[in-house]
Amino acid sequence: NDLENILELTDAILSDVRDASEFHKGFIPRSIHIGLKGDFAPWVGALLVDVNQNIILVCNNGEELESITRLSRVGFDNVIGFVEGGFDAWKNAEKEVDTINRITSEQFAADVKIGEDKVIDVRKESEYAAEHVEEAYSKPLAYINDWVKDINPEEHFFMHCAGGYRSMIAASILQARGYRNFTEIEGGFAAISKTDL
Repeated sequence: NDLENILELTDAILSDVRDASEFHKGFIPRSIHIGLKGDFAPWVGALLVDVNQNIILVCNNGEELESITRLSRVGFDNVIGFVEGGFDAWKNAEKEVDTINRITSEQFAADVKIGEDKVIDVRKESEYAAEHVEEAYSKPLAYINDWVKDINPEEHFFMHCAGGYRSMIAASILQARGYRNFTEIEGGFAAISKTDL
């Protein structure tokens, strides 16, 4: 119960730095996911913004020091702790667990109705301009704080990036804010471009 008390008493953000492939299967509710293996520091800086933000880490055993070091390199020195035993300890204590609805690119290609279904592409504008899923909306991850308010919680959408790293960050932010009516695509545009779409 320590974690629940700390979250209640502070404005701490739960930062889950495990891989997207692990994170989507189960995480502590309201965790923000930014994977350690990827552009970790730039995305922490871009999305958490306030360097004085209190942070509690959820990581795999042995990754605590690396996570703390990489956060402090970009000025985030307020790591107030980490979840002992990581996510598994939380799950084994039979606490509430959340998941992200993630599907394969093949499943997406089979399910999506272009022109009817909403598809959100969270890559940079330049990546979107080069090539994108027909009729997809360009909503770069860097501007999620601006475009999140335009999302209709009643309307389902599919979401992808280039390879699945950024879309999982976006997915965690959306769910932390109560938006759940979406499906994230594993492997992103790289995988989608190999399908019949």
